[in-house]
Amino acid sequence: MTAVADEVVIDKFTAPLYTQAEASRYLGLSESTFRNWARGYTVHTPQRTVVGDPVITSVERVTTRGPAIPFVGLAEGYALAAIRRTGVPLQRIRPALERLSQEMGVRHALASHQLFTDGAEVLFDYASHAPHEDAEALRDLVVVRDGQRVFKQVVAEYLQKIVFGTDGFATAVPLPGYTTAQLVADLRRSFGQPTFVHGGARLDDALSLFRSGEPLAVVAEEYGVPPKELEDAVRQVVRSS
Repeated sequence: MTAVADEVVIDKFTAPLYTQAEASRYLGLSESTFRNWARGYTVHTPQRTVVGDPVITSVERVTTRGPAIPFVGLAEGYALAAIRRTGVPLQRIRPALERLSQEMGVRHALASHQLFTDGAEVLFDYASHAPHEDAEALRDLVVVRDGQRVFKQVVAEYLQKIVFGTDGFATAVPLPGYTTAQLVADLRRSFGQPTFVHGGARLDDALSLFRSGEPLAVVAEEYGVPPKELEDAVRQVVRSS
């Protein structure tokens, strides 16, 4: 299950492409939130110890500070962020994700086209048998419309923006961590690195030219990126550094 970018085959499940800091910034999440999703967590209290297993894919780093998130992990984070925006707590989402994987028979359910086509139905059916608190949470994700179980609008709008490959898994996702700039991570282009929708330039290339001392206006003209989008991208990098 691979994708081709610049004539180089990249495995979307195993090739480390992004650091946790980069992935969190691209998705508009705090780094600690994304780290908990990717690495899991353990919280000790006087009453008990709470353990949260990872819910999105990460791989071993090649170097200490190197990338650890493959493309599928970024796509899973994108879908999970959409679900979390409904206000459903993660502890209620975890058992539902397990059910999705079991019912759909696929790993990486959050990055699968089946989440888009069948996920709402699976979750709705699961809610009818789930513990009361879990069922209440899932009702914040799924509604019945025209006789069909569908995701609520906030989730559906995010999922509709994913581009799926012939293998049935995400191959391109928009990056919502910016206010003005429109960027996309597309495994078919630039090795999955963020590129501007307008102009098609790699984010890293535009930032490198700016860091070399060129004014924003010059960089924007050089790469065909709207100046306001470039300003926004620079602002987000500076804010997170």
